Amino acid sequence: MTELTDFIAGLPKAELHVHHVGSASPRIVAELAARHAGSTPVPADPALLADYFTFTDFAHFIEVYLSVVDLIRDPEDIWTLTYEIARELAGQNVRYAELTLTPYSSVVRGIAAAAYCEAVEDARRRAAADHGVQLQWCFDIPGEAGVPSADVTLQVALEQRPDGLVSFGLGGPELGVPRPQFAPHFARARAAGLHSVPHAGESTGPETIWDALEHLGAERIGHGIAAARDPRLLSHLRDTGIVLEVCPTSNVRTRSVPSLAEHPLPALVAAGVRVTINSDDPPMFATTLNHEYAVAAELLGLDAGGVAELARGAVRASFLDDTAKATLLGEIDGYLADYLAGYDAAR
Repeated sequence: MTELTDFIAGLPKAELHVHHVGSASPRIVAELAARHAGSTPVPADPALLADYFTFTDFAHFIEVYLSVVDLIRDPEDIWTLTYEIARELAGQNVRYAELTLTPYSSVVRGIAAAAYCEAVEDARRRAAADHGVQLQWCFDIPGEAGVPSADVTLQVALEQRPDGLVSFGLGGPELGVPRPQFAPHFARARAAGLHSVPHAGESTGPETIWDALEHLGAERIGHGIAAARDPRLLSHLRDTGIVLEVCPTSNVRTRSVPSLAEHPLPALVAAGVRVTINSDDPPMFATTLNHEYAVAAELLGLDAGGVAELARGAVRASFLDDTAKATLLGEIDGYLADYLAGYDAAR
C-alpha cells in the first residue's frame, strides 16, 4: 500500500466536492479563533481542534461547522482562507478544484457581496500564478437558513457573477430541509448558465436524491450515497450518467455511515454509477484528498491503473472546458505511463 500511496501523492487530480470554510487548516482556524477570542467557542490551540472536530452526529457537525464560519469576519479573512486552501491543494498535486462557497454566511455577517467576490477572485488569480492550481466556484445555499438564504445566494451569484463561478449548490442539513422549496432558485441559476450540484442523499434516504433530480435539475449530486438503497435510482443514475461526489471519510465522521467497511461506494460502482472521490471538509475530518483516494483504492481493490481512472473520472465530470480537460487528462496519462515504465524497469 505504501507504493500506491506514493503513486497517489504524485497523481495529478481534480477535486469536485470541497467546502471553503470546511477546508480551513488547524493553523488558520486557531489563528482566527485567537483573533476573535472571547466571542467564539472554537479553541485557539491547534492541538485541541481534533477533539473539537469530533462529531456525535450530523447535526453536531453542522453546529461545529457554523462556529468556524463565524470566524470569517472580513474580506482579509476570506482572501487568506481561499489562498491557503489553494496552497494546500497544490501540495497534493490537485490541478483543479471546484470550491463550494457559501456567500450568504459572510453577507449576513456584514461583508458586502462585492467585497466577498473580489476577495475570492483575487485569491484565485494569485493561487493560479503562485501554485499552478485552478479554482472555480460553486455558490451554495445553506439549507438550514431556508428560502431567504437562497434569495441572497442567487442574488449574489447573478448580480456579482465572479469569473470563477460555474455552479449553484445546496448544502447543510437534509432533514427538515425539503429540496423542492429551492426549485425556483435553481431554475433561475440554470437559466443563467450555472450548473446544478445540490447535496442530497447523505444523511437522508433516496427520496432526497429523487427530489434533487426532479426539482433542482441536478447534474451532479453531492454525496448521494443513499442511492445504494434504491435499485430504480441506481439504474436511473447509471443510465443518465449523473455523477455522485462521494466523500468516504466525511460520511463516517458525520455518522452518515457506520464505518468505512460498510460504506456503499463498492455497491455504487458495481451498479455502474459514475462516482468521483472527494474530501468535503478535510481538516475537520482529519483527511486529505490523497487519503480519500487511498481509502477508495482499498474499498474498491484498485491498483495504480484503477486509481488513475478515478482521477480521470473526476476530470471528465468537472466543469472545465474541453481544452483544459484534455490537458489534465494528458497529465494523468503521462504520469501513469511513467510510473508503469519505472515499475517494469524495476522488476
